[in-house]
Amino acid sequence: MLTLPIKKKWYDMILSGAKKEEYRDISPYYQKRFQTIGLLNEEGSVTFRTADVVFRNGYAKESPEFRARVTLRKKGGRCEWGAIHGQKYYVIVILEIIDGQTQ
Repeated sequence: MLTLPIKKKWYDMILSGAKKEEYRDISPYYQKRFQTIGLLNEEGSVTFRTADVVFRNGYAKESPEFRARVTLRKKGGRCEWGAIHGQKYYVIVILEIIDGQTQ
């Protein structure tokens, strides 16, 4: 399962339902990780499948985390959710929170 660290602000917003997307740069690093969990095919195209991803507030094993069912898109993001205007991202669309904890 893929684990992605996120800042507390975004962690709390996603858990509360206020933020529905998380962004990652389009790079070989993330392409490989999204291919591993089936969200991208070998050519790097979005598969429109779902996968479970763990979002962790920090890098420590003891950091709070939650598991979410997600799908992936390639597009621009919302500035109020941390994206830079005009930049394209891997957009991790959060479909549902499966389990999680708050701080």
